[in-house]
Amino acid sequence: MTADRSRGPLAVYRLMPSMVEFRTLSLEEYAHRKLIRWLRTGAPEDLPESFTAEWVGNPRLRSAEFPCGYPGAPVFSRHVAGLVAEDLAAAGRYLPVYPEGTDPEEGPDYLLYLVAKVVDCVDLRRSSKPKKGTGQMKQTVFRPEALPAGLPAFRVPEFPGGVHWNAWAVDRLREILGADLEARLIWSEDRTLTPHPNPWGF
Repeated sequence: MTADRSRGPLAVYRLMPSMVEFRTLSLEEYAHRKLIRWLRTGAPEDLPESFTAEWVGNPRLRSAEFPCGYPGAPVFSRHVAGLVAEDLAAAGRYLPVYPEGTDPEEGPDYLLYLVAKVVDCVDLRRSSKPKKGTGQMKQTVFRPEALPAGLPAFRVPEFPGGVHWNAWAVDRLREILGADLEARLIWSEDRTLTPHPNPWGF
C-alpha cells in the first residue's frame, strides 16, 4: 500500500457503465452462471477460463470501454485493462472476454477483472440484513480499521458476488473513463457524503 492510497477519508463504491449512449456487453449466460458460482464457492472447477459475450444496443453507437454492469464481473477494454493492470494486480487477475464476431486467435478485445480478495470488514450491526440467496445489502457500513484500503477492489463474505471498489482506484478509473463510468457511493468515512440509495440496483 502506498501512502497516497491511504490518505483522506475512506470510501467504497460500486462501478457501472454510465447512462451515456453506447453499446454494452452481456456475458454468455452459462459462463456467467459459472462465474457467479465461483464467486460464492471459490471452487476452481466453477471458474470459466474465458467468456463469450453479446453486444447490446444500436450497432451504430460506439462500444463502451467499461461495458458490463454485473456486480461481480467488471470488464474493461484491452486498452483500459493495460493502463490499469499494475494498479489492479494486487486484488485479482484478468480473464479473456470475446465479444461476438471476434477471433479468439487474435487475442481478447476485452478482459474481465476477476477479484479474488475477500475481506471480512463489514459492520454487521450497522449494515442492512443481507438478502437471502445473494447476500446483497441495501446499506453497507464498513469497519474502517478492517477495510483493505491498499487494494483497488475487494469482495466481502456476506455478499461475495459483488465487487467493492476503494476510492483511489475509482479516481484512477475516472481519469481514464470519464463520463463513461458511473460510481455509486456505498459508504464513506466522510459523513457529509450521502451513499447511493440503491447502489446495487439498475
